[in-house]
Amino acid sequence: MPYACGIAAVALMPKLQPANDITGAQRVGQRTARLLRRIAMILATLVIICVAAWTSIALWFQASGGTGLKALFIVVWVAFSCAAVVGLHRGHAPLALLGFAIAFGVVLIWWHTLVPSNVRLWADDVARQTSGVVHGDMATLSNVRNFEWRGESDFTARWETRSYDLATLQSLDLITSYWGSPAIAHLLISFGFTDGEHVVFSVEIRREKGEAFSEIGGFFKEFELSVIAADERDVIRVRTNIRGEDDYLYHIRLPREDIRSLFAAYLEQANGLVEKPRFYNTITANCTTLVFQMMRRIVGKLPLNYRLLLSGYLPEYVYAVGGLDPRYTLEQLRAFGRITERAKQADRSPQFSQEVRRGIPPLELPSEAPH
Repeated sequence: MPYACGIAAVALMPKLQPANDITGAQRVGQRTARLLRRIAMILATLVIICVAAWTSIALWFQASGGTGLKALFIVVWVAFSCAAVVGLHRGHAPLALLGFAIAFGVVLIWWHTLVPSNVRLWADDVARQTSGVVHGDMATLSNVRNFEWRGESDFTARWETRSYDLATLQSLDLITSYWGSPAIAHLLISFGFTDGEHVVFSVEIRREKGEAFSEIGGFFKEFELSVIAADERDVIRVRTNIRGEDDYLYHIRLPREDIRSLFAAYLEQANGLVEKPRFYNTITANCTTLVFQMMRRIVGKLPLNYRLLLSGYLPEYVYAVGGLDPRYTLEQLRAFGRITERAKQADRSPQFSQEVRRGIPPLELPSEAPH
């Protein structure tokens, strides 16, 4: 019997050896397939989690109803997303992924129904939009803001029509206003004329009454975009004297013809928003990126840089590309240009613009500044 078993074993050996070889190759293939499946499952899970998080935030900012109803929508959506992940890991991947994709498709359809509007109950300081026309050298701006601020909610609202002789346009200033982090600032662009008058353009979120600014909400169609032209006593003073922000003013080196082109570009943006509203976006459509896009069209190629996103560091970027006075270091220009205390002292002075610029070295004539 042992002899017979031995013969059988020997007889089978030629047949078993190739089988063993195939099994080895299969094992490698099976391990690779399992690894790829795991990677695919991890990636699919991460996609579901990211989509679920994005949709939850979108629902919070844009779903109809009060806080309770929004919270209910989010709970239902998170529960559905969790069910999709469970189904994915329990052998029902095709059904789980298909169901989640269909649900997210419905979310995207809803998202695209959210369109910007110029007809809402706006906060008083953005209740109107600036527009303008140019005839020859004369620019006429409607709805130039010139509020008399006594407190954040205590003011006399004034919207004015003003005319500017573009032949006398001679200077351009960048004003950065900080309220917290040094990385984030609101940007103002001030155009100066030979008679000492200035008009400031500010790219603003257009808030509704009772609405507060939110960086996250700026990614989720929470605010419309607005371009406001304002008197410096209004737009600087409300930040330094009323809100307690810290402001810095920098003279920009730009030829006069380019300054005039930038003025025209601001009017084009303002008029365009009056005709066709647009959502504000924290990254792609804000007070920095819009100015950068306009300047790129005027002076040509400008390098992309992280400081275009971290607007508080924009003066460093402008200095690096030759836009500030090269006779001084950036630290010196920042020290010269801190106007917070001067604005508080000037307060309601008719010479507000001149007083906040005291101590800032004048630039060479813009027409002499290089591109």
